This record gives sequence, structure tokens and C-alpha cells, in this order.
Amino acid sequence: MKRLLVIGKEGRLARYTKDRSVYDRYDISYVPVGTSDDEVIDRYGDTEFILVDAVGDVSARLMENMPSLRLIHSEGVGYQGVDTEAADRRGIYVCNCEGVNAAAVAEQTVLLMLGLLREVRSCDESVRAGRQIITKEDHMMKGDMKELGECRVGLIGFGNIAKATCRLLKAFGSDVVYTKPARLSEKEEERYGVTYMERDELLAGCDIVSLHLPVTEETRYMADAGFFDRMKRGAYLINTSRGELVDSGDLVGAIADGKIAGAGLDTIDGEPVQKDNILLKAPDDVKDRLLLSCHIGGITGASFRRAYEMIWSDIEKAAGGQRPDHIVNMK
Repeated sequence: MKRLLVIGKEGRLARYTKDRSVYDRYDISYVPVGTSDDEVIDRYGDTEFILVDAVGDVSARLMENMPSLRLIHSEGVGYQGVDTEAADRRGIYVCNCEGVNAAAVAEQTVLLMLGLLREVRSCDESVRAGRQIITKEDHMMKGDMKELGECRVGLIGFGNIAKATCRLLKAFGSDVVYTKPARLSEKEEERYGVTYMERDELLAGCDIVSLHLPVTEETRYMADAGFFDRMKRGAYLINTSRGELVDSGDLVGAIADGKIAGAGLDTIDGEPVQKDNILLKAPDDVKDRLLLSCHIGGITGASFRRAYEMIWSDIEKAAGGQRPDHIVNMK
């Protein structure tokens, strides 16, 4: 039987594999994320295929000590823990599930935008504290709640998730602008109904700024003090990409100083988030302006079913000597 090692949680592969005959053709083993290379090499050195959690690692050393390894597949979209250069040297395919969760994450992105605009967190607490009418009348007098359709939303990055987010935002009537290194063609901009802006112009002119980028040396902690200084006063930041895009300390400072109105985060630097995380230790007036979710944007049954169909298709092709469809290396 072919050997498949899963670096991640046991159970998901079995649950979301539609074709059990494929599943039963493989000798499948599991190790948790963080298992040492020595232990993996000692027990699973003859592995042919690796399925790794999107936050897991596959090092050059691991690859060098697995002579039969043909393919490494991320269980999600992220693959930053996989040494793709080492995989290139060995001729090992690295694949991911690009686009599989775009619709789900786009929904979460818009959810966070709406939650901030409608002050869902504080309104929920108000009702539970018996202050529903007081809060309602206060907002009626201030007239401070914006509709999403009134907002100009800036998307930094314009990949699959940003495009899906754009489609949802256009249904709300939002003015959507974007920035990315290589501008879309005029035809593509017309197709999505978006306007290109340079990054600083986008930051200064948008009511909501949403991040849609991978983590690279250039993008790591890009949302820092200088970034927030350039944002429109009273604007919101949304991050459903990767926590490492945002400097959490600088974000707390920007909200505390009133430079931005708040942030909605599905991803947070330092996951798994612990109680001593700077965002959770922020002053109460900052906490009230933060809407947090537990990196759940892509966690829908539909996205998982699509992902595992994609994963098995790529594994089966590699096993049969064919080129998989979702390769991210060897370009």
C-alpha cells in the first residue's frame, strides 16, 4: 500500500473523504503538528505522500530523509511552513487548496465588516445587561451607524478571496477599490466593478481596509504604526488572511489613540491565541472596538468537502505518475 502521512489532526481526512475506496488504498498515519523531525523520520521515513495542516511545517531535513516522498499537500491554502526550495531540489510536488474556501472566507470578511459597523459586540452586551432601549435610543440620537453600502472598501490584494469578497460587497452597494503589485486589465476591472488605487491613496480614502495577502518578507507586519497613520481617521481594519500581517501592538495603539475606529480579525498573530495576547490584554475601550473570531472563516462543510476532493485528486495523480493540478512550487 502507498504510505500517506498526515501532519495534523486525525479525523478530518476520514470525515471528508467521499470515495472510501480511495482512502482504503493508502496506509495512513498521523502525527500532530510540532512533532520533531527525528521522530517522524524514525517512524515514517518511507512515506510517499504528506498531507500537512496549513499551519504545520515540513522541513528540508525531513524531505532529505524521506527518499520515496513524491508530494506534500497543504490541508488548506497556506503552505508557508513547507520549505518549497528544498522540495524543488528534490523534485517533490508541493500543492495547496487554492480558492477552495474563497466563498466561505469572503462571507466571514463581510460578517466582520457588518459586525463593526453595527457594533454587534457592544450591542449584544447591552441587551444582556438590560440596557437594550437605552442603547437603541442613544444610537438613534447620534445617527452614527453606517450602512455597508455607504462605505468605500479597500482590498489590499485581489486573489480568489478578495474577488469573492468584492462580489458580495457590490451586492451591498459598496464602492470597492483595490491595490496589488500588478494592476488588473481594464476588462477585469470592469468585470469586478473595482477601481485601482496605489496603497497610500487607498489607505487615506477608504472607510474599511481589508487585507487579502500571503505572509512574505515584504508583507509580514505590514499593518504597523505607519500603516495606521496613513489610514483614514475613523476607518476599520479587517484581516481574514494571516495574523502575521498585522502588528498587534501597533493596532492597539492606533485604536487607543483614535487613529482608526476598530478592527475585525479572524486571524491573529501568535495563534493559538493565549490569554496573555496583547489584544486580549488591551484596555476596555480598545477591546470594545475589536471584533475577533477564531480563524473560522474557511471552516464550512462545503469548503472542506471541496478541499479533500482536491487533495485526493492531486495525490492520486502523483501516485499514478501524473502531474497534480494544484502545484505551488517548481515554477
